[in-house]
Order: sequence, then C-alpha cells, then structure tokens
Amino acid sequence: MSKYDIIVLGSGPGGYVTAIRASQLGFKTAVVEKESLGGVCLNWGCIPTKALLKSAQVFEYLKHAEDYGLSVKEADKDFDAVIKRSRGVAEGMSKGVQFLMKKNKIDVIEGFGKLKPGKKIDVDGKEYSADHIIIATGARSRELPSLPQDGKKVIGYREAMSLSEQPKKMIVVGSGAIGVEFAYFYNSIGTEVTIVEFLPNVVPVEDEEVSKQLERSFKKSGINIMTSSEVTSVDTSGKGVKATVKTSKGEEVLEADVILSAVGIKTNIENIGLEDVGIAVDRDKILVNDYYQTNIPGYYAIGDVTPGQALAHVASAEGILCVEKIQGMHVEPIDYGNIPGCTYCTPEIASVGLTEKQAKEKGFDIKVGKFPFSASGKASAGGHKDGFVKVIFDAKYGEWLGCHMIGTGVTDMIAEAVLGRKLETTGHEVLKTVHPHPTMSEAVMEAVADAYDEVIHL
Repeated sequence: MSKYDIIVLGSGPGGYVTAIRASQLGFKTAVVEKESLGGVCLNWGCIPTKALLKSAQVFEYLKHAEDYGLSVKEADKDFDAVIKRSRGVAEGMSKGVQFLMKKNKIDVIEGFGKLKPGKKIDVDGKEYSADHIIIATGARSRELPSLPQDGKKVIGYREAMSLSEQPKKMIVVGSGAIGVEFAYFYNSIGTEVTIVEFLPNVVPVEDEEVSKQLERSFKKSGINIMTSSEVTSVDTSGKGVKATVKTSKGEEVLEADVILSAVGIKTNIENIGLEDVGIAVDRDKILVNDYYQTNIPGYYAIGDVTPGQALAHVASAEGILCVEKIQGMHVEPIDYGNIPGCTYCTPEIASVGLTEKQAKEKGFDIKVGKFPFSASGKASAGGHKDGFVKVIFDAKYGEWLGCHMIGTGVTDMIAEAVLGRKLETTGHEVLKTVHPHPTMSEAVMEAVADAYDEVIHL
C-alpha cells in the first residue's frame, strides 16, 4: 500500500491548488482524478466558456465595425472552429496543470477514488493511505424532475460548449451565471434565445438594479426573457423540443432545437464512500468546520461539496487554508461575506458584499452612490456605455458594505472593492485615492463621490 501525508480526491481548482500548496509545505502529496486534471473548471467550465465568450465578443466587434469608422465585409462565424478553439484552450490549461503536478512532485493517481475507514482511499481496486484525506470532488449540472437531461435535446453546460452544430433556437432555463453566459454566447452568433427564469429577476442573486440593467441590455440584443416563469414539462418526441412554460398569464408552449438546463449544480458525493467512513452530510453538502475538517478525524472537504459559495476561487482559497492549518500555521477563517462573484456575459457583472436591499434589511443607515458608464470617457471611447458602478456605505462609520458593477471589463475591476473591504477602508479613503484617467476603474471613485455628494462628472 502506498502511503502519503496528504491525498486529495479530485483535481479541480480546489483539488489541484490544494495539492500544490501541500507539496510546497513539505507534505508527500497525491491527487486522485477520474477524468482530466483541472476538473470541470478548466475542462468544461470557467476556462472554455471564456474562450467561447471571447469569440462572441470579437464577432460582435466585427459586426459593429462601422461604429468605429472601420469597414469589414462579410464577417461570419465558423461554429465548429469556435468550439474547436475553446476545446484547445481547455486542453492547454489541463496540460499546464499536468506540468505543475510534475514540477511540485505530486503523484497523480488516475481512476475513481472511494473513501475507506482508517484514512484510506481505494482507486479502482488499489488501496492508498494518508495521514490526511481532502475531498474536492466538485459538482455537476443539476437535473430537475420536469427537465430530465438526455444530452441531445435537453442539455447541461457540458454539452452546451461542445454541440456538433449551432441550434437555430435555444431555450435557456435558469438565469444564473451559467445561463446568462450561454444565452449571450448563442444569441451573439445568431441563435434565437429565450431565457426562462423562475424568480422575478434575471441573475437573481445580484442587486436589483444590476438585474434590471442586464435585462434591458439582453432585450436590446434580441434575447427573449420570461421571468416569474417555470418549465413544467418538455416533449422531445418530435424533431426539436417543446417546453410547457407556466407564467403569470397562464401556460405557454415554446419550441426550440435544444433546451439548456442551467438551474444550478449537484454535488459529486455519491458512491465516494462517505457513508462507509461516517462523514456527516446535510442537504447535499459535506459538513465541515472553519478549517474544513469533517466530523471524522483525518478527513477534510473543500469546494463545491461544502456549504460555502460554489466558486472556483473559493475552492482554491479553502484548500490553501485547509493544508496550512494542517501544517500548524496560523490561519484565519475565510470571510464568506467578502467573496467576489463574476458573470462573464456582455455586459459583465461583478459584485461583492451586501446588495442595497440586504443592507436595508440588516438595519444599516446607508449611503448609496452610482456612476453610469455613459458618463465615462473611457467607456464612451470604447463604445461600451451600458452599465454602471454602484456602491453602498454605512452612513455612520463609512464601512464599505457592498459594490455592484455591470459593464464591459467589470470582472477585472471588482478586486479593488474586495481589497478595500478586506482592509476595512472607508468611503472617504476611496474617494481620496487618486484613480487614473481615462479608465473604467475611475467609475468606482466617481460612484463613491456620488454617495458623498461630491461627484464631479455627473
């Protein structure tokens, strides 16, 4: 039996980062992976979707070249080539993780790992043991009883980025990050897209003003949006697919070539031995303490399988903290109230902290500032004036309670708010921090200025 200090089950952005940090700290480390290094994020999620979205953005630039004083004749897309590029990017990133495993002297054990009592893992019949076992098996597309996925006419995100041909019509069920990103991608390359959202607003976890702005932008792009609506059944017997949708006005039947189910995720915790070991689970999540220890000594869990936010950067941070705690380092629990969320459709969405509604519900007396990109010189020059930056401060102490952005490039801007909140900065300090001009980022300063009635360019 091979013996390790740490074995990580799963090699997604939680697992492989955890393994690398463990190796850096001197632990003899192995990672178990049943498919491809990098997990869903690198192979079927975060990375390849961004490649698809970039192709869509470039295509949109070409279609609107005249807006920039340029002439491009007969711009067209090659769907197969777009998909091929996305897969190539994913493969390149996965090979990069392979290199990192070798560089950090981490053993990669290929196969399906199953936990066993006594801090052991069985991988396709071969047994391995470790002082510490970290579960990082991630999640997959969730299926609804009314929307069973067949991988052809009713698909999940995985099939959505590797279709053999572009659908003429698509229904996207769910308007979280996955749903709106694919809705934007397919709409931009010519597919007729309808979004069906159960709740009253698209991207329902976002600030309401952000949700309304995205809905306006999407409708302007030709995307049909049905909120407060539910797909109650689907019929795949014909050439395409028919979806019965329950709305406030009654039932409606939509027809399309394919339905993308983007209604959330399901954790990968089945058949991995949790019951055999006695690891506690509640509502599809493995229960852990602040340092990711389960109820059974020597077993830990990080990432999507735990109750925290199901985000790649959260999984990575949890894994690093977990192994540093095992090493005996002084670590502080992660502040889940200061985790940035990003959605990469066009316009992009980025946010951190409380929404305006949440701040009011918590009883804060707040100052709210908002700066539209239509008043930004950089946004005007770039031809991307949709969107805004919105900031929320505690009126009494100046604490930065929340920051919400929608517009071009905002996913690269949100870190300022995350860092500012981490350092407990105040609105006055942000306002007096000189921001470069002309940039999109100065909209943050301008929004803060608006909150304090000192805005210059609005």
